[in-house]
Amino acid sequence: MLGLPKTTEFNKRISKQKFYENLTVTPAIKRVFIDQIKVIYWRNKIAATTVNLAPGETVTEIEVFEIKLNSSQLDAAVLKQIDKELPYHILFLLEYEGRYQAWMAYKEEAGSGTNAFKVGTYYHTDWMPEDELPLKLDGLNIDKVYENFVRQIAGDVLQTNNEESLKESVERDEKRKQLQKQIDSLQAKVRKEKQLNKQVQLNVELKRLRKELEDIL
Repeated sequence: MLGLPKTTEFNKRISKQKFYENLTVTPAIKRVFIDQIKVIYWRNKIAATTVNLAPGETVTEIEVFEIKLNSSQLDAAVLKQIDKELPYHILFLLEYEGRYQAWMAYKEEAGSGTNAFKVGTYYHTDWMPEDELPLKLDGLNIDKVYENFVRQIAGDVLQTNNEESLKESVERDEKRKQLQKQIDSLQAKVRKEKQLNKQVQLNVELKRLRKELEDIL
């Protein structure tokens, strides 16, 4: 898939039952596996052993999972559960009626002495034909390939002119979302507030938050 080298191809069908029997899943997540997912394929393995790239320091390999859906909706909690428990980075390709979305999370080791991972924000593309997905194998090592996959999927929200790390870009995006949520909430309060002095106070705070948002963009 995605024009990846043949040396990366795995193309193994994985039973949904294997996932929800071997992962720590709640009854609700098990129901998502049963109701929303048709079939799962392990399509590719991107690693120093399968492509002519240097090993990564934090990313040892990237697995490409194709998940065929019963509808265009999938509860992202099921992706997060898979990501948390499998000890490698995963590029999810969701398929429904011949169109695809690419999903990938910012993911790092939990640091608990286990193989568990801390899974952060998910980014995804719109639905589109597979050959239009904005993904290409780019980088000199597996760390960089992973970083570029996440940035390619996220699009403009993680683009930067600075030499910031992927983690810094993700943290900046999280801060942006948090500030925008606060701004939206304050704007609603201003519209409802009848007292002029309280409106003034709220607008001062609103101006401060807008300036903070502008500074991180």
